[in-house]
Amino acid sequence: MSTPEVLWRPGRERVARAGITRYRDWLARTRGLTFPDYEALWSWSVERLEDFWESFHQWAGVIAHSPYRTVLVERTMPGARWFEGETLNYAEHLLAPAGTPAASGRPALVFESELQSRTEIGWERLRAETGALAATLKRLGVAPGDRCASYMPNIPQSVVALLATTSLGAVWSSASPDMGPVSVLDRFRQIEPKVLFAVDGYRYGGKDFDRRDVVRELVRQLPSVQAVIFVPYLDAAASLEMASGGGSSRTDAAGAVRVVDWAQALVEPAECRFTPVAFDHPLWIVYSSGTTGMPKPIVHGHGGFVLETLKTNLLHLDVGADDRYFWFSSTNWIMWNLWVSTLMTGATLLQFDGNPGHPDLDTLWRLAERERLSFLGISPAFVQLCMKAGLKPRERFDLSALRTIGSTGSPLAEEACRWIYADVHPDVMLASISGGTDPGAAFLTSCPILPVYAGEMQCRTLGGAIHAYDDDGRPVIGRVGELVCAEPMPSMPLYFWGDTDGRRYFESYFDVFPGPPNVWRHGDWLELHARAESVTATIYGRSDSTINRYGIRMGTSELYRVVEEFEEVADSLVIDLEYLGRESFLALFVVLRHQGGPAAGAGAKGPAPDGASAARGQTGVAPALRERLLGALRTRLSARHVPNEVYAIPDVPRTMSGKKMEVPVKKILLGQPVETSVNRDSMANPASIDWFVAFGAGRAAG
Repeated sequence: MSTPEVLWRPGRERVARAGITRYRDWLARTRGLTFPDYEALWSWSVERLEDFWESFHQWAGVIAHSPYRTVLVERTMPGARWFEGETLNYAEHLLAPAGTPAASGRPALVFESELQSRTEIGWERLRAETGALAATLKRLGVAPGDRCASYMPNIPQSVVALLATTSLGAVWSSASPDMGPVSVLDRFRQIEPKVLFAVDGYRYGGKDFDRRDVVRELVRQLPSVQAVIFVPYLDAAASLEMASGGGSSRTDAAGAVRVVDWAQALVEPAECRFTPVAFDHPLWIVYSSGTTGMPKPIVHGHGGFVLETLKTNLLHLDVGADDRYFWFSSTNWIMWNLWVSTLMTGATLLQFDGNPGHPDLDTLWRLAERERLSFLGISPAFVQLCMKAGLKPRERFDLSALRTIGSTGSPLAEEACRWIYADVHPDVMLASISGGTDPGAAFLTSCPILPVYAGEMQCRTLGGAIHAYDDDGRPVIGRVGELVCAEPMPSMPLYFWGDTDGRRYFESYFDVFPGPPNVWRHGDWLELHARAESVTATIYGRSDSTINRYGIRMGTSELYRVVEEFEEVADSLVIDLEYLGRESFLALFVVLRHQGGPAAGAGAKGPAPDGASAARGQTGVAPALRERLLGALRTRLSARHVPNEVYAIPDVPRTMSGKKMEVPVKKILLGQPVETSVNRDSMANPASIDWFVAFGAGRAAG
């Protein structure tokens, strides 16, 4: 395969100012260590794992209340014990810039939403509100190790609530209010929160959603909740009465659940204090996507996330106190945790709550221009929408302040990379990263001293022994394999909440390549490429939804890149139906633009047929379009990539974070019950799964 086009190289000034350059200079000055290139530095960071993390811990200025005795007790997964003996506090690191010259005169947060106009929140105000709320939590009986759960959107109150909770050594957990009660209860029942932060509702896409009934249901079903701290966000005059419809509020031995209004929770000033906790003290509980079965309650620790955030921002994303940083996310996703943790760099964080496509796709580009963003974090799905709409943001907006554009959530295609440099900004670092909720880290990431190749991530993260393994567990380069991490990282989960024997944790990551030593298998197809300056990376989709045709394994992202270039196709899903003892049946499902409308001539002549009709052969795709799609896949990819059939569907099932639900759909089409294949309440569009249920039943009957 030929080397792809280099889309960007950093200038001399950018390299000189980069955090990773300062770190390398420091290593040379204080440790006598010099490295000719990034790859040599990466190799040292994983071969001399303890030396790397100890040096970075010192260089980054981790605030410790008591010193560590050992950097890493033993190189083992799971159960690695890092910086044993050290005590620190995550929230203290986020609020450390308050009062420093670097943050003087700069806001900590700039917030706007579909509901509220632009608001600046200074560092001292953020620290003061954190102190006041932490004091209220203490009066409510919150102690280290107690869980405080949030049912709030991406608003400043969520940031303050996280800081106050973690400043006490209590454990944070969050679900966004666009989630239904069943999905939220599946998460919060497992962790038994003592306090619930909740809003009255939210606005999205111009529509208001009152969530007070959901909040009442959560409290009724969560007997551990002793108090609700209530934020009237949708309606400033809203209140939360726990008794509704003539019923009574849930009570326990302590009596009725107490409701504390947000303003009341902050009314009494208190000094902001930080409880020192062990390096591996639980920080928060995040969750797997929850598309099948109960979500995994993943516990990350204070010290691990402090170190990983500092490393990611200072060495890879190149974020500092001068930056104005934005990454679009909801409070449901680990990217929100990374976004808020970036406060520890002293950067000003831009916060937006609402639909990025409302009233049009210019919303985030207007934000970038108005706020002079230096870092803009978006998703491949948003980029694809902008490309399809023919947007050329650089021609209509002043984006000259941008230094970096971040992207994550799914693979970023070569065409999308080229669009960013041609139509957004010609001189930005494109930080396409991949990792996730589970490790609390980006395994594949960016670097400000490396070039950007079209369709590839720049490098493997420092301190992360990331490889592509073949079926025999051997690392390969230039071939697709399983993404693995062969050495422990400080940010990896401490454990799953309630998983007393550790079996669920082990089976989630270590049962494919068990040791000794055990190797973390992430569940993605990865290809590493040996380039001149570093080993770059391409992700090809989830390995458990992989296409396996005629003995050749293929990821799904390649097909999506070709199919979704068609003007007639709004979205797509590809599923390989592997039947025991039978040849693979590859099905391509497409959402057609203007179904049934005047523009449908080249595609469907009417609305997509229902699933049962499609199973009987009524595909809903015009023969001409079908042949063009198959021909493009044959010529652009290979004959092995050509589907057996193409079907028109109303919508692609997606998770709350926007990921295509390939695995649940595959299970349904292979005959597994829908109840065990998918959790509808964790879906962004639950009705979309009904088409596939009918399609699967029709195929079985046929």
